[in-house]
Amino acid sequence: MIKNIAAAPASTITRLSPAKINLFLHITGKRADGYHDLQTVFRLLAWGDYLHFSVTNDAVICTDNDKLDANKLGHQLLTLAGAEAITASVEDNLIFKAARALLAFAMQSDRLPKQLAQVNVTLDKHLPMGAGLGGGSSNAATTMLALNEVWQLGFTCGELIKIGAKVGADVPIFIFGQDAIAMGIGEELTAIDLPEQQYLILTPDAHVNTAKLFAHPKLKRDITPLSIDIIQSQYTDYVQTLTAPYHNVFTPVVTSLAPAVEEALHYLQGLEAQVLGTARMTGSGSAVFLPLDASVTTDKVLLAKWIVDAPCAGYVVGSL
Repeated sequence: MIKNIAAAPASTITRLSPAKINLFLHITGKRADGYHDLQTVFRLLAWGDYLHFSVTNDAVICTDNDKLDANKLGHQLLTLAGAEAITASVEDNLIFKAARALLAFAMQSDRLPKQLAQVNVTLDKHLPMGAGLGGGSSNAATTMLALNEVWQLGFTCGELIKIGAKVGADVPIFIFGQDAIAMGIGEELTAIDLPEQQYLILTPDAHVNTAKLFAHPKLKRDITPLSIDIIQSQYTDYVQTLTAPYHNVFTPVVTSLAPAVEEALHYLQGLEAQVLGTARMTGSGSAVFLPLDASVTTDKVLLAKWIVDAPCAGYVVGSL
């Protein structure tokens, strides 16, 4: 039931929904539940989508209804604009899925407020889809963080990470909100302090189905696990350059299936000597990136030339 409250103005909250890159990505084994255990270092970027949450304070939903479930409640509470081209139905978007998961957890834990304000969400999309930059997962996490605040649910970061892991494997890092070593399916996070960095990122127009990649016979799934202490102490082996044993297990598979990704990576490899870094792919692709040495980041003309000469869209972005 919608209850009108007179003279209550609307307010808007704007949040950056940042991108991420994987500095390396190992698969250490397959789990009994069908998922794969991984090890990676996530780096958050000062670049991404923007989400605007307009809170309709003059209309709230009363939740004291025994027949109300999380799906129905989410449909009543949330509208979403700007995501029409992403999924066939706007309610299949991860933003809606995140809101429903949040409400379901509140119901299960008997912490759902008696009234909740309606929220109109507008997605200002900048990140390319299917690029391994975590755009959809970041949108979901940003939504959960904002709605936890707007609806005053009071969930802790740990609780939100638990909820987010059910929405998507990359959602927890964006709730965590800082660079991290990740294990498990990506939900076991340990903060890591890394030096500030600039990156040249290329986003080729290519996408390889993730399920197809995980099923590929040439995908290495048995990388020897490393301890958190070792990953923390050896950060110079994967931050600027990429030294064995650190690598991305998906790179040889994706480049064999997607020529555009191979071309973009080859282009960045041609710049390695100038920037003193190692080009690599993030996640399961298709984006590739090159860490930039500080000596070149101030040369805006040179950076602009590299972007113009690139075989696909390019960006110079910094760490968050």
